[in-house]
Amino acid sequence: MIKVAICGGSGYTGAELLRILLMHPEVEITAVTSEKSAGKRVTDLFPHLHRYAHLVFEPLNKDELAGKADLFFLALPHAASQEAVDFFYKKGKKVIDLSADYRLADTAVYEEWYKTPHNFKGTLKEAVYGLPELHRERIKKAQLVANPGCYPTGAILGLYPAIKAGIIDTATIIIDSKSGTSGAGRKAETAYAYCEVNEGFKAYAIAAHRHTPEIEQELSTIAGKKLIVNFTPHLLPVDRGIFSTIYVKAAEALDTGDVLKLYNTTYATEQFVNVLEEGVFPNIINVRGSNYCAIGLKVNKRTGTLIIVTAIDNLVKGASGQAVQNMNLVMGFPETTGLESLALFP
Repeated sequence: MIKVAICGGSGYTGAELLRILLMHPEVEITAVTSEKSAGKRVTDLFPHLHRYAHLVFEPLNKDELAGKADLFFLALPHAASQEAVDFFYKKGKKVIDLSADYRLADTAVYEEWYKTPHNFKGTLKEAVYGLPELHRERIKKAQLVANPGCYPTGAILGLYPAIKAGIIDTATIIIDSKSGTSGAGRKAETAYAYCEVNEGFKAYAIAAHRHTPEIEQELSTIAGKKLIVNFTPHLLPVDRGIFSTIYVKAAEALDTGDVLKLYNTTYATEQFVNVLEEGVFPNIINVRGSNYCAIGLKVNKRTGTLIIVTAIDNLVKGASGQAVQNMNLVMGFPETTGLESLALFP
């Protein structure tokens, strides 16, 4: 049994961590923080988490918290996570950071896209990018894991086998993604109010979304050369889900069946990647509430294009579920522990 603290527990990702970890047999949650909700019970904010009625949000007093837990999940805003991660890391604690602060290896890239300096370059060098399907062995040995973003998770898993096998023209990647509104976090902003979102559908942050360099970093590592992609996110009028349609020119004549065989072989031992049969494509409702990534694909022979479709729950495989998956690897638990629930339907 390990003692776990959640820093920044009053948002959607914090609530999902609490929900998932309740069913984890090896975890005791000993602290949860929130600056705005300090002094309130978890159930004051999240009545559905009634098993945590005894747990009270507390301020992020790092010195006091350090003695309460062995492993820390940090679900703090970007930039705000930098110092706390560094503090707990230097105290010898295991850290899973759900912000973007330790995902990008190049501080110049981070500072360009996030418009803030990175003040802990030494600690950054120790971080392992936490996509288990790509970096499992490194994660097992890591003290600090940078949990991936939601959009990158779906995009990278969708492209990994094709890039690794060299069957596509990597200069032609187009990633068209859609997210549920929970991807914007639990905050009161007009743009995410019911009347602003309901019955609407729009693109945003075109050619400027902060997940772009994260996607490019990981795809470049797979390809062994620098890649640049076109990535456009959209806002869906639903609570949860990331749905990505990826278009890329084939480097050779391809057949849908053969590409599916490649994907099935690549992900044969992966517990949380579900490659669908030919002619079947993902739907966000079929991954809702689960830690699974569903992948479907089709070769358009008329245009010589491979079309890859992926779906994940942005709060689970795109955030808190993947964080628990990383914790399991870091702590030597079976990777699926606490994560085997199937999707909620409807």
